Amino acid sequence: MQFQFTVTATWGNARAALLQTPHGVVETPRFMPVGTLANVKTLTPQQLQDCGAQMILANTYHLHLQPGEKIVALAGGLHKFMAWQQPILTDSGGFQVFSLSEIRSISDAGVEFRSPKDGQIITLSPEKAMEIQNTLGADVIMAFDECAPYPATREEIIVASDRTTKWLERCLRAHQRPQEQALFGIVQGGVFLDVRKRSVQEITQFDLPGYAIGGVSVGEPPELINRIVQATAPLLPYNKPRYLMGVGTHREMVQAVAAGIDLFDCVIPTRLARHGAALVQGERLNLKNQQFKTDLQPLDPTCQCYTCRNFSRAYLSHLIRAQEILGYTLLSIHNIHELINFTVKMRNAIIHQTFDQEFAPYLCSVS
Repeated sequence: MQFQFTVTATWGNARAALLQTPHGVVETPRFMPVGTLANVKTLTPQQLQDCGAQMILANTYHLHLQPGEKIVALAGGLHKFMAWQQPILTDSGGFQVFSLSEIRSISDAGVEFRSPKDGQIITLSPEKAMEIQNTLGADVIMAFDECAPYPATREEIIVASDRTTKWLERCLRAHQRPQEQALFGIVQGGVFLDVRKRSVQEITQFDLPGYAIGGVSVGEPPELINRIVQATAPLLPYNKPRYLMGVGTHREMVQAVAAGIDLFDCVIPTRLARHGAALVQGERLNLKNQQFKTDLQPLDPTCQCYTCRNFSRAYLSHLIRAQEILGYTLLSIHNIHELINFTVKMRNAIIHQTFDQEFAPYLCSVS
C-alpha cells in the first residue's frame, strides 16, 4: 500500500503514528514547513532536511499562477522540480481565494477571481483544483473548500459548509490519481460546534485517506480555536491522519495534539524570520532590539540547529540590522527546527507516557 496510517502509541486522545506515503514516512505529530511557491523561503532542500522536515507544503493557487502546473509537469512533477524527494502536500487554493475577498465571487460552480499578477479572470472549481493538483503530483492533495471568514453569521457558515461537502463530492469524481495521491477532505463550520459536527459526519461518509480541520486561525481568538479543535478532532476517524490547517504556535499545537491532531502547517517560522524575530522555547525574540547587539550567547543554548551551534545573537542582530539575506536564512533554520523539534518532543512524550508532565504549562488552559 502506498498510503498507510498506523497509530503506534497513545496518551489520552493524543497519538504517535506513522504516515506512509509514496515518497517516504512521516512520523506524527509533525510540523510541516510551508513552501508556497515550491520553496520554503530562503532555505535549500538540504537545509530543510537538516532541520528535520519530513513533509512540506506547496500551494495550488500560487503555482497555478506561476510558473503554471504544465511547466512543473514538464520538469517531472513537483518533487523533481524543487529537488525535494520526501513527501509533499498541496493545499487546494481555497484559503488563498478566501483571502482575495475584494476581487473574487463565489458560487456553487466555483470561484471566479481576477489574477493579482496580470488582471486576467480565472475560474477555480473543484474540478480545476483537482486537475492542477493531479498535474503537480504531490503525495497528499486537499479538496477544494470554502473557507468562511471570522466573524461570519451562522447562515453564512452553513452555506460554506454545505458547499464544501458538495465540492468534495465533485473533487472525488474528478480525482484522476487516487493510487498515487491521497485526497484529504476538509471540515468547515466556523465557530458553531453543531455545524462542525455535521460537517464531520458528511465528509467522513466518503471514507477518505485523511481529514483536515479548516477555517480556523482566520481571525478568531486562540480560545475559540482550542474550543473548535477539542470538539472536532475526536469525531474524526481514529485510523486516519488528522491535519489542523494553518496552526503553528507552541500552545495551539500542544492543545491540538492532546485532542488527537497529527499534522500542522503554518507560515510563522519563516515570516517571523523575515521580520528579524526568533522563536526560542515558545517565546519571540526581536533581534532588532538594542539588547541583542552585544549578546554573544546562541539564540538558544539548548538548541542543536545549525544556527545555534555556530552563531551568536549579536551576529544575527547585526545581519538583520544590515538586511543581509543570510540573517533571514539563519533565523528561518532555527525557527523551523524549533517547531519541528517541538512536535518531535511531543511524539516522544506520547510514546514514553510523559506528555502531561512535559507539557503541563501548555495544557493548563485546555477546557
